[in-house]
Order: sequence, then C-alpha cells, then structure tokens
Amino acid sequence: MCGICGVFNSKIKRIEKAAVLNMCNAMEHRGPDDLGLWDTETVALGHRRLSIIDLATGHQPMLNEDGAVAVVFNGEIYNYQELREALVAKGHKFKTASDTEVLVHLYEDEGAAMVKQLRGMFAFAIWDDRTKQLFCARDRMGQKPFFYSLLNTHFVFASELSALLSEGSIEKRINNKALYYYMTYGYIPHPMTIYTDVFKLPPAHYMIVNDAGIKVERYWRLGENQIEVPSGERAIREKLYALLLDATKARMISDVPLGAFLSGGIDSSSVVAMMSKLSSSPIKTFSIGFDDPRYNE
Repeated sequence: MCGICGVFNSKIKRIEKAAVLNMCNAMEHRGPDDLGLWDTETVALGHRRLSIIDLATGHQPMLNEDGAVAVVFNGEIYNYQELREALVAKGHKFKTASDTEVLVHLYEDEGAAMVKQLRGMFAFAIWDDRTKQLFCARDRMGQKPFFYSLLNTHFVFASELSALLSEGSIEKRINNKALYYYMTYGYIPHPMTIYTDVFKLPPAHYMIVNDAGIKVERYWRLGENQIEVPSGERAIREKLYALLLDATKARMISDVPLGAFLSGGIDSSSVVAMMSKLSSSPIKTFSIGFDDPRYNE
C-alpha cells in the first residue's frame, strides 16, 4: 500500500525534518517494511514502504544518478518493464529493479508528459532540484490518495488526512460546503475535503508546485483510449476475454505471494478465473463473513 508525504517551502532556511517524520509515523500501518526520509533546504520527503517489487533495493525516497531528481511513490506501474527497456536504450543507468526508479528517469526525459505513458495505480511526488519545483500526480481512476494543503508558501502533502494533520501547520476548520455534500451524497467530491485548507488532487490530474504557487492540470479523460469493438457476439466475447486476461496479467507482477478476495459476485470470480489461467499454482482466495446478512460475503 505504502504512504508518501512531504513539505516544501522556499521561504524558510530549513524544513523541519521532524515534521515529516511525524507524518511517516502516522502512516506506519500503510508501510511497515521500511521508513525513508530525504531533505534539502526547502523540501523534505518521507516514505513508508510495503514491499511488493524489488524487495532488496527499492528503498525510497529514490534519486537519479546526480541526485537532482528525487521521488516518493505509492502504487504500482504495470508497464514499468517496457518503459525501463526504452529508457535503457536511451542511455539511462538503473541501480534497482523497481518500478519506482522508472519514474525518476522517465521524468528526466519527459517532464510532466511522463504521466501519459504510465499504466498503473499511483500517487507520487517528484522534486526537481534543477527547476526548484515539485511535480505531483495521481492515477487515472484515483485509486491512490493524495491530500495536500498550501498555506501562504508552505505546501504539505500526504497519502492520508491524519498524516497531513500530524505535520502541525494545518488548522482543523470544517468546510461547511463539504459537510453539506457529505450529508447529501455520503461522500465529499474532489478537490474538497472536510477541512477548509485541505484538498485532494483529483484523479487523472497532475500538479506543479513552486514559488509561484500551485498549477493543477488534467492529463486524461475517460474515452480517450478508444478500442475497436468487433461485430458479432462471439467476437465481442473473445475481445472482452482478451482484455480481462491482459488487465489481470499486468497486475500479477510481484515479488511477494499473490491472493484475491472473493465476494461471491461475478467480478471477483472473473478476476480469480483469469489469475488461475495465468498461474502455475492454485490462487489463494479469501472471503469475509459478517453476522449481518446484508454484508456477509
């Protein structure tokens, strides 16, 4: 699962590293395998790791060759192996086998345009010491969370609201409009949160943070990636099967054992069927039972 956090403020002499450590400690449950901190004068990044890929050398924050670019990353990049091959062909040198390092080198080449090449679930922040700015991005569907706050020149971000608040600079002022949405719909739409000074980076958006403030841009919309739909019921079934198999295969890249939750529905059953097709050993599955029949699986 992992947790990321950080602070950026160009108007002070040194970021309080202890504040970032507090945020990391508040997210220990997200990443019990490793703790990482990295800082310069104006920025500090933190990471809690749940190890999935490259267990030995995937420590974060991760830097490029000359230390000018640093990243903290939560999620998985499913096409990282293809991206890595292309980057190696361009002359990039890799020290690890992780998908995290792909982000660093891809950013060096593509800048903000890098997000259009990513297939995965992710939230990450990249510090570019050459331009003195943070580049942050969230995956297309918003599977991975990204909370942030900007108070004057003080920018803070984290994977969880509780971690963000533990940094100490944010006042817990209730956003009445957000409260209305929550009471009406049962959730708070992005970019709002329950607090006035805290926001969510929307899905399929990236953000650039520097001395000028925050710039948020959308990089993808539903429907952009059109697929050709064949004619005839049999051809459609075969196409759907191939797409499901490909999507499942991409998500089975792991250096730790895989498993699946079964709810008894057609969606989870279909996923496990695809996993079984792709695996040489039986898939471990888990179901959750509750006393209340409305929720019992």
